[in-house]
Amino acid sequence: MNIKQAKEDIKNAVSAYLTKDQFGNYVIPVERQRPVFLMGAPGIGKTAIMEQIAQELQIGLVSYSMTHHTRQSALGLPFITKKNYGGEEYSVSEYTMSEIIASIYDLMEVTGLKEGILFLDEINCVSETLAPSMLQFLQYKTFGRHSVPGGWIVVTAGNPPEYNNSVREFDIVTWDRLKRIDVEANYEVWKEYAYIRGVHPAITTYLDIKKDDFYKIETTVDGKSFVTARGWSDLSDMVKLYEQKGILVSEQLIVQYLQNGKIAKGFAVYYDLFRKYRSDYQVDKILSGKAGKEITARAKAAKFDERLSLLGLLIDALGGVLREIFAREGAIMELVNCLKLMRADLAVEKDFTEVVKRRILAVQKEISVGKKAGNLSADREYILNLTIADLDEQLELIAQKAPASGDAVFKLLKSDFDKRKKALTKSATQTDANLTNVFQFCEEAFQAGSQELLILVTELTANSYAANFIGKYGCQAYFKHNKDMLFTERKKDILAEIDELMK
Repeated sequence: MNIKQAKEDIKNAVSAYLTKDQFGNYVIPVERQRPVFLMGAPGIGKTAIMEQIAQELQIGLVSYSMTHHTRQSALGLPFITKKNYGGEEYSVSEYTMSEIIASIYDLMEVTGLKEGILFLDEINCVSETLAPSMLQFLQYKTFGRHSVPGGWIVVTAGNPPEYNNSVREFDIVTWDRLKRIDVEANYEVWKEYAYIRGVHPAITTYLDIKKDDFYKIETTVDGKSFVTARGWSDLSDMVKLYEQKGILVSEQLIVQYLQNGKIAKGFAVYYDLFRKYRSDYQVDKILSGKAGKEITARAKAAKFDERLSLLGLLIDALGGVLREIFAREGAIMELVNCLKLMRADLAVEKDFTEVVKRRILAVQKEISVGKKAGNLSADREYILNLTIADLDEQLELIAQKAPASGDAVFKLLKSDFDKRKKALTKSATQTDANLTNVFQFCEEAFQAGSQELLILVTELTANSYAANFIGKYGCQAYFKHNKDMLFTERKKDILAEIDELMK
């Protein structure tokens, strides 16, 4: 199955394991909750889906890569204690608590979360000395004498033998106690993640054409040659930073992340073209409805690969605007909750600034706890940081206006909130205009009903920020082109045609 299906399967299993009966006992007893074993090639996104599951279920996450552990760190250190047996005292060896088990208790204490996921990666690549203890852990969920706390579900992951010489085969007794899920790389599924993460449009448009370059591991005379989903994602981060700092993105940089010479060279050539398209096509003007006849004429005369790159630039620009609207909506909702909580405090407290400062500290604590728990998404963190910035501005507003009473403070903050809400409405109206302008440009450059417009609608449909915006505010231009047809299947045919033309 693909990584998206695996995520849902694991999420459902975790939900089932955490289900309790009317007496507060787990319906499936802890000892019968099979650890999940996620088998898949390296860099496919196994760790990423664990973070997503923890975020969606709002439970804790403790992650470890088992290749970094010795028997002592996983099992605990031995010490001598005295015990009495049959009236005689004996010296007995015991073990301190495992670092891994202790980490769960530490997280529970800091966050207050009593349930979560213990994720152990590369479980089948442990050292020879740790292997027996690891097998015991998979069967009984204990390291030494210490068990995984109730409410903590064990999820493990490993690589198939062809990808790692250190892989150890499990026996049937062990396999029979695990819930095994095999995962394969899938570009279309990864692309959904890429939208949310803001992967560079040069990468997604390149892979739209060259899907076979998304994930490849080969053995050559020079050793292993590979490209993974992790490699593309990390390359995206570096390319965006290089562009921000004005540093040239070279083939030498690309091959450090895409460790396959042919693919690295192919993407380097494409990236240079993409950068030229970005310079030639003035995307900001297209979004604002001010694209000149020259830009429209060039798009009309462009080849398929150039048109696809242009669509990638437009969708990326729209994605940034749509994400900001999504985040601002979230911050507005957070601010509403803060105002409700502050209103009661303002009625009884004399130090009005302290009331606002407490709200800021509360939001900062949510960020801190969420990070420690491993269940804070990037979107949620951004929304909370925007909320803190808004509260900081309201704090300055109180200092400037110096209202005399709690009621006056609340009216001041409410007035500020209303201005922010109006600004959001104005931004949403502008964003709708941006969407309309992009559709209008594409109609003029590619004609109504063209495959380019079909791709544009398909990509916006798949983009969660676009779906959120259109669902709330509507977009006549989008609905005009979104007819009842199988966009995804038609897009696959179009891209197959493009691939053939580029060979």
